[in-house]
Order: sequence, then structure tokens, then C-alpha cells
Amino acid sequence: MKKEKSKAHKPKNGMARLMELAATKKPLVICSAVLSAMAAVASFVPFISIYYIIGEIMNGYPDFTSLNVQKTITFGWIAFGGVLGNVLLYFAALMCSHLAAFGTLYRLKVDFASHIAGLPLGFHLNFGSGKLRKVMDENIEKIEGFIAHQLPDIVASLVAPLVMLGILLAYDWRFGLAALAGVVIAFVLQFSAYGNEGSKAMVNKYQSALEDMNNASVEYIRGISVVKAFKQTVYSFRRLHDTIKAYTGFVIPYTLSWENHMSGFSTVINNIYLFLLPVGILIGMNTTDYAAYAMTFIFYLLFVPSISSVMLKIMYVTSNGMQITGGVERMDQVLQRKALAETADPRMPDGCTVEFKGVSFTYAEAKENAALTDVSFLAGQGEVTAIVGPSGSGKSTIAHLIPRFFDVAEGSIQIGGVDIRDMKLDNLMEKVSFVFQDVFLFKQSIMDNIRIGNQTASDEQVIEAAKAAQCHEFVEKLSKGYDTVIGTRGVHLSGGERQRLAIARAIVKDSPVIVLDEATAFADPENEYLIQKAFEKLMRNKTVIIIAHRLSTIRSANKIIVMDKGRMVEQGTHEELIQGNGKYKVMWDMYTKAVEWKIQSGKELGANVQIEGKAAVIG
Repeated sequence: MKKEKSKAHKPKNGMARLMELAATKKPLVICSAVLSAMAAVASFVPFISIYYIIGEIMNGYPDFTSLNVQKTITFGWIAFGGVLGNVLLYFAALMCSHLAAFGTLYRLKVDFASHIAGLPLGFHLNFGSGKLRKVMDENIEKIEGFIAHQLPDIVASLVAPLVMLGILLAYDWRFGLAALAGVVIAFVLQFSAYGNEGSKAMVNKYQSALEDMNNASVEYIRGISVVKAFKQTVYSFRRLHDTIKAYTGFVIPYTLSWENHMSGFSTVINNIYLFLLPVGILIGMNTTDYAAYAMTFIFYLLFVPSISSVMLKIMYVTSNGMQITGGVERMDQVLQRKALAETADPRMPDGCTVEFKGVSFTYAEAKENAALTDVSFLAGQGEVTAIVGPSGSGKSTIAHLIPRFFDVAEGSIQIGGVDIRDMKLDNLMEKVSFVFQDVFLFKQSIMDNIRIGNQTASDEQVIEAAKAAQCHEFVEKLSKGYDTVIGTRGVHLSGGERQRLAIARAIVKDSPVIVLDEATAFADPENEYLIQKAFEKLMRNKTVIIIAHRLSTIRSANKIIVMDKGRMVEQGTHEELIQGNGKYKVMWDMYTKAVEWKIQSGKELGANVQIEGKAAVIG
């Protein structure tokens, strides 16, 4: 029984999975399938009418005065009715399938976007935005195309051969078998091209190569400023170059391998009448009823060209279906990734202290090297807790764990005495605001970009937050003020301005816990001053955790946590740590020496350049 259950719950793939997706709009899909089947049957009505018209003509030959004109005209109208019925029924089938496709596309995109939003940040870092973009924009769009177009064609390609086979064998089985022999030979040539690996494996390779190239292309475009600055070309950007070569190296030989097979298939399937001619000659040599023979032979010569369109449609639907199923598998690979688990019994925190209790964490791609090992500290409410340490010490990992971008391997992170895994994700996001080093602004108005922090905020609250974040002055100078859309018509903001907009987001959100991943790391002195002023409003009465690179910015912190190689090695105030003569003291000494660093230029430059702290004098 257990085995049967597991089989029943086994995820579907291939055409079964496509049909499962199409079934989300079952009534429309069924209606489309029925109408498409009726259209396929109607498409053969003209051929049957032609058979009887030929019969009437042969019966009247050579004296056409005896021709039953009324009967012949009736068969002509039946033929016209078949053509019209085919067009109208197929049009109605497409209407139903398109309505089903649009509804399915909407649901798939919403579900996919919701799912990836719930996945840990680590998934997005490893999977790549280029691959996700391809799945979202191309693979899911192809499912819409499958339901809208291929699904009615699949039904037609299943029904049409059966009707065609019946017609071929109904009037003269000898001509029918001759035509079928041509079809069999054509498909032997076609399927021999798939090779040992099989078509599915080939399509999977194609999809993988295309995704890798797409991912590398997105990365190349995002880094184009670096490429241009260092006079690099696409050939020197090795990853993109290699993926293009890999794609080309696979696609061209694979395409050429079909050359002879496809030529043979097309030649045979478009010339089935060549198989009829020898059979027709042999039958004609031994017939006594020339009228019946001529009627049948002419009918088959007129009918067999339709075989090519039916068979080509089957081939077209099959090849497209394989490509689409490959795309669906890529989509399902993402959908099968587990989102962050939510507790069934959520708890509300009592207060806003942040406490790490024996936290250990390892990134999935670097299992042998722990990012954090047994880290414990308390960030008090209304206090500023700074995290410092050399590169790779685990500072940013701590910042990412607090809003639960990843789940800890051991230990726990608590807010207000409650493990963040026991909080609803929505509630956790309300409790924590995060200001990154790299600010992402949407191509929307400045008002909307700030309001992302709190969708219910009024315009007045947004403007108040912008003033507190030192944004109001530069926003007012823009052509449309707060309605200015970022990134259009030359509207581009400096790094410091973008940083202050991010702080305005956090201010309007008004979360009790603030995580700052060194928001001033890349700011110039003027912007750093303005950002620091913005922090005054943002940090008031909040639990603040700062990931610090410039030690001068955290001298007044209530507590400084010193990290090294994923472990917490010291904690205390600035004065306590200086007196402790440990890791922090070494870092502070190196920092002060760097501030006092001087450069003396060579005399051949004709200039004397001296840098002391933040002042530079050129003479």
C-alpha cells in the first residue's frame, strides 16, 4: 500500500505535467479539445465530397448531359460547409484555449513569483538571476503558447490521422496501404535522427546551454562598466565567451546532424503520390471497370497531398512539446525548492532585543568552511551594537541571518525572547528593517520607492521620512519632484542619494530592529555627513545592529562585537576593547595608521601630493 501511495504522489513530468498545468482551467480546455477534434473531422469533409463529385462526373462521362447537376452542386456545398466548419470550429477552439492559457499564465507567474520570494537568499545567489529570468519570461510564457496553440493542435494531430487512416483504407485498401508505406518510410527517416542519447536528452542539453549563456550574458551586461573601463572585450570576459562557445559547439553539430534525415523526411512525406503511381498502374492493367478505377485513383492522387500537412503538424507539435516540457522541468526544479518553513504556532516577541545563542552556520556551497561557529551576543533595545572584523569574518552573514535570509544550522536567533523561526515571516519582516550597502531602486516614482517600506503610508508621511533622511532637498530639485521616475529620461541618482532614499524607506517602515550593512562604506565625506544625520532619526529608540568597515563610525556604539574567522573573539565598548589589547586593538592601530598614511609624489610629475586623514593638498 505504501508503494502505491508513493507512486500516486510521484511528481508528473513530460506531457503528463503539461496536461496537469492545462487542467487548471479544465472546462475551457475540454471545450477547446472537443472543438478542435470536430474541426479536424470537418477538414476531411471536402475530400469525401470531392470523391463523390468525381463519381458523378465519371458516371456521366462522356455524355455530360446525363450528369446529375443538382447532386453535384449539393456535394459542392457540403465541401464548402466542411471548409467553413473547420475554420469556425478551430477558431472557437483557439478562443477557449487562449482564455485557458491566459488564466493559467497569470496563475503560474503569480505562484512562481510568490515561491521565489519565499526562498532563502542563498538560492538566489547560487541559481543566478539570468536563469530565473529565463524561467520566468521564456519557459512559463511557452506554457501559455502550449495551452493556447499546441494543445488544440495535439488533439487535432491525434484525431486527424485516425480519420485519415479510415479514409485511406475505406475506398481502396490497396491504394491506402501504398500511401501508408510512404508515411512509414518518412517516419523511419525522421526518428533515426534522434541518435543514441534520445531527443529528450538533446533538448535538456540545449536548455542547459541556453540558460548558462543567458546567465553569463546578464552578468556581462551588469558588469559592462568594468568591462569598458578595463578595455575588455567579450572574448576576454571568459565566462560569457565559454558559454557562447559551448552553446555553439552543441547546437551547430546537433542541427547539422538532422540535415540529411530532415531532407529525406520532407522529400518522402511531400511526394506520397509516387508510391501510388506504381500501384495505380498495376491495378489499371488488370481492371475491367475503368470508371470506378479512374474515380478511385484520381481521388487518392488528390487526397494524399493532405497527408504531408497532417504528418508535419504531428512533427511540429512533438518537437515543440519536447522543448516546452524541458522548460517546465526547469520551472519545477525551482518550485520544488523548499521555501523557508513557517511555524504552525507563531509567537509574538516581547520587546525587541536581538540575541544570538550558540549560532553556527555554513553556506551550502562551502560546507567544509563554517561561516559562523558558536556565536553568542545580546543586542539591547535602544542600543547600538556594532559588528566588526576583517573580510570573511562573518559580519555580513550575521546581518543576513537576523531577517532570516538563511536558517541557522545550530543555535538560535531570538527577537524579544522568541526564536525567529517561531515567528510568522510577515511579522518578522515588520520587526526588522535592513539597509544594504548596494541599494536597489525600482523603476518607479521616488514616492513609490520610499513607500515600499510601508504601503499604507500617506504622501505626507513619505515626505516627512524623506526630510528626516536628508532626501527632500535633492528630490525637490528634480523635474517632477516626488513623482519623478528613477532611471527614465536621464534621471539618475548618485550613490549617496540612493543610500538616503533607502534610509527613508526604513524610516517610513519604522521597524523596531534596524540592521545596517555599513551604509556609508562608499560615501564621500559630504554624503557621509548627510547619511549620518539621517541615521539619527532612523536609529532613535531602536535596536540597531551595524556592520562596520570604518571603525571611526562606531566608536560611540554601546557594544562592539569583534569577529574573526566566523567566531566572536571579543565584545565591549570602544574604550574597553582598546585597553584589552586584543584583536580590536590591532585593527584600531592599523586603521589609525591608514588614516595618517602619506603619499609623496616623484619630482618628475612636477607636483607634491600629500594626503593626511581626509584632507588633500596639491601644490
